[in-house]
This record gives sequence, C-alpha cells and structure tokens, in this order.
Amino acid sequence: MMPDAGAKRLSQHGSVEKAVIEILEERPVSPVSGVPAENQEDELPSPPNLTEEEERRIWRKVDMRLLPILTIMYLVGSVDRSNIGNAKLQGLLTELQLTGNKYNIALTMYFVSYSICTVPANLLLKKLRPSRWLPGVTLAWGIIATLMGLVKTYHQLLSLRVLLGIAEAGLPPGAFYYITMWYPRHMVQYRIGMFWGGATFAGAFSGLLAFAISFMSGKAGLLGWSWIFIIEGLITIIVAFTAFFVLVDLPDTATFLTPEERAYVVYKKKYDNSSVGEEEHFELRQLWETLTDWRVIVCALINMSVITPVYGITLFLPSIINGFGFNTVISQLLSVPPYVVATIVVVGWSKWSDNVKRRSPFILSGLLLSLAGFVINVANVSIGVKYFGTFLVVVGSYAGFPGNVSWLGNNVVGHYRRGIAIGTQVMFANAGGAIACNIYRVQDAPRYLLGHLVEIGFVSMGLLLLPIVVVTYVRANARRDMLQREAEEKGTKVDYTPEELRSMGNNAPDFRFTL
Repeated sequence: MMPDAGAKRLSQHGSVEKAVIEILEERPVSPVSGVPAENQEDELPSPPNLTEEEERRIWRKVDMRLLPILTIMYLVGSVDRSNIGNAKLQGLLTELQLTGNKYNIALTMYFVSYSICTVPANLLLKKLRPSRWLPGVTLAWGIIATLMGLVKTYHQLLSLRVLLGIAEAGLPPGAFYYITMWYPRHMVQYRIGMFWGGATFAGAFSGLLAFAISFMSGKAGLLGWSWIFIIEGLITIIVAFTAFFVLVDLPDTATFLTPEERAYVVYKKKYDNSSVGEEEHFELRQLWETLTDWRVIVCALINMSVITPVYGITLFLPSIINGFGFNTVISQLLSVPPYVVATIVVVGWSKWSDNVKRRSPFILSGLLLSLAGFVINVANVSIGVKYFGTFLVVVGSYAGFPGNVSWLGNNVVGHYRRGIAIGTQVMFANAGGAIACNIYRVQDAPRYLLGHLVEIGFVSMGLLLLPIVVVTYVRANARRDMLQREAEEKGTKVDYTPEELRSMGNNAPDFRFTL
C-alpha cells in the first residue's frame, strides 16, 4: 500500500498513525534512497504487495548479504583495538620499556584520534560509497595493526596507536549508520546486535587466539606480543580484501536484489519515519541542529556510561583476572567465558527489543548488571565471587550498547542528521574509552579500586540520565497525540509542504519517538 499523502502512513507492522497535517503538494519523488527522481537513470518499479512470508524472505536475503561480512569486520576491528591488553601480558611492557604511565598514554592516544574522526567519517561514508569506504578503512587499520608488531620504541607504538584510531573511526559509527539506511527502525537493533555480538565474541576470540599465538614467542627473533599484532593484523587485511567484493552500497543500487525487491526495501525504509520520507541531502544547518540538540547530547552521555565500562573491562580484564592470583596463561583463558555468555545475551536482548519495539528497558537492565558487577569487585569477597562479578560487567555493558545506538538512530530523522548523531554518540563513547585507559593503573593492582569506582560513577550517570530522556519522549508523544485528537475533533488542519515536513525531522507532527 502506498502512503496516503493527506493524512496517514502505514507502518511495517500494520498499525496506522494519523498525522495532523495536510500536504499541500507532493513533488514526484523516486523511491530510490539518496537520489532525486528527476536524476534517476534506472527508475524502480512501484513496491509490490507481499505476503508476510515474502517479506521475511527478502529481509533474510538482505541479512545474509550484509550481516556476515559486517560481523567479521567488526570482530577483527575489536580484536585489533583490544589485543594490546593481551600483548601486555606477553612482554610488551618489558621490551618497549613502558614504565610509569606510558602504556596508559598509548591506549589513550588511540581514543583521542578516534573520537575526533567519528563525525567526519560518517559524512564521508555517504559521499564515498559504503562498499568502498568501509573495506578501505578496514584495510588501512589492518596494515597499521600489523606494523604494530614491528615497533621497537615507545614513540613508534604511540604513533601507530594514533593512526589506528583514525582508521578505525570509520567502521563502528559507519556500520551503525549503514544499518539504519537499510532497515526500518524496529528492525535495527537485532541487526546491530548481530554484528555487535561479533565485537563481544572478539573478547573471547582474542583471548584464545592470544593464548595460541603466545607459543610462537621467539620465532624469527620476535616475542609473543609482536606475533599477536602481526598475525591478527594480517587476518584483518584478508577480511578487508574480501569485503571489497561482498559489501554493497544502499538498497536502490543493490544488484543482489531484484528491482521489485529493491523497490520494497527502499519504500519500507523511506516511509518508516515519516509520511513524506526523509531529508537525503546535506545542508550545514543539519550539522548545527544535531550537535545542539540536547537529546542527542544526553543520549551520547548515556552511551558513554555504557561504553566506558566496555572499554575498561575489554582492555584490562586479563590484568584484572591476573590480579586474582592466576598466572598469565590461565588469566588469558579465564577471560573467555564472560564474553561467550555476553554474546548470547547481546543477540537475545536485541531480538527481544525489536519484538517489543522498546529500547530503554534493555539499556537500564545492562546498566544495573554492570553496576552490580563493579560493586562486587570493589567489595572484599572471595575470588570466585569477584570472577562472577566480571561476568555481570561484561554482559551488562556489552548487552546494553546495541539498544543505545538503535535508540538514537530510531529517534533522529534524516540521513545526514542520523549520521551526525551516531557519530557524536560514538565520539562521546570513545572519550569514555580514553578515560577508561587511565583509571586501571599498574600501581592499583591487584584490586584496581580506583578503576572500579570510576566505572561505578559512569554507570550511575547513565542511571540518572536515562529516565529524563524516557520521560521527555513520553511527554512529546502524548502531546502530539493530543494535538492530533483535537484537530480531528475540530476538523482543523495544519498545512505543510513535504519539504517542510522533511526539514522538521523528528519535530514533525506525525513522528513518534521510540521508547
């Protein structure tokens, strides 16, 4: 069914939302994302009427093309980002003479360059094509990660960590943004959860791989830490070359779909947030409006409260477990089980969240689990209980993140606005990563009380801010429903052109926030 330009839009789940608007005129708009109708060379047919099974078949087809390669790319990226924690236990500190806070500075510089580049990277993704940009940045960081295994001095390591942050800044926010340009908003979290599950599993995979690679120590005159960087970096390069041949751009040009299937996907996404579609061209005002939207900033701070524990536990879990009294090898192996459990919870929660069309309850649950885990590790309890606490931290922090990204992506309308908002969210998250790098200090071993207490502070910030955003969204939705009912009862209308409605974004009268 095509949208009724005067008053209604049909959601993907069959519910009808009546908008208190009258569209004065509708220019012919092609259902092709990102390209004006008048410039279309290959006009798509009208979207077909499909059965539920036919719709599921199309989405399975899209999933099978996009999610496996994105998941693998995200997995190797997470490994390359965090494997310095494993290298630390394999002689990195000794050979490069990383005394004092040099190791923490090396970690921090990665997050500084990463944070600076996230928003520009998302703007470039739309201009330079996802099928080239995402594999390109993956190839770049794979090369850099490999070279890290050959460094001989602290300053060489520092330089490569800065470059690694610049290169990797293109993938996480780009992948989140890319997913939101393919799927309707209540199908997003499960997909983000699937490849974020790859990042979660990377914690287990990285520990196992580091354990196996450690036996190569001494080969070719290199210690185990060098081989960790070299082998894992080479794997990333192979994945990047594969992605060049597998990854596609946007639905309107996806040749693995038939023209009718492309028309269906484009239509479902285009009219998901609005009765007249979204803004698809860039204007400078979108940058300013998004960066000054307090809701975006608060959501970014909530994300920071989730991701700071993620980075803290990812980079220092082997050291934290080592502080329980286990040797290096056992510490590497014991870091695996929490990530396996977290991967299962990430995917399960993400599917559940899409089914109930709610994000905030899952973010809240993740924060509460993280809080409990950190409190346990601060308390004077047995080693077994502390190890259980690390499970709660890993599960809570990793499982809460997909809901955060999906929530902001659901509630920001407009291609570039959404890209800027997600980039901002990831930028704040990596500022938290920079902080996490400096709170687990060598001198605080084995209990790392400072690090755990700072993490508790960040989680508490998220628990305070989350209800504010939820109440704001609930009140905004209720007010728009009230205005709609009053207009229907009085027979009054507010006249907007399609361009005006698209320009309003999530302030349009027919938009409802996801809770």
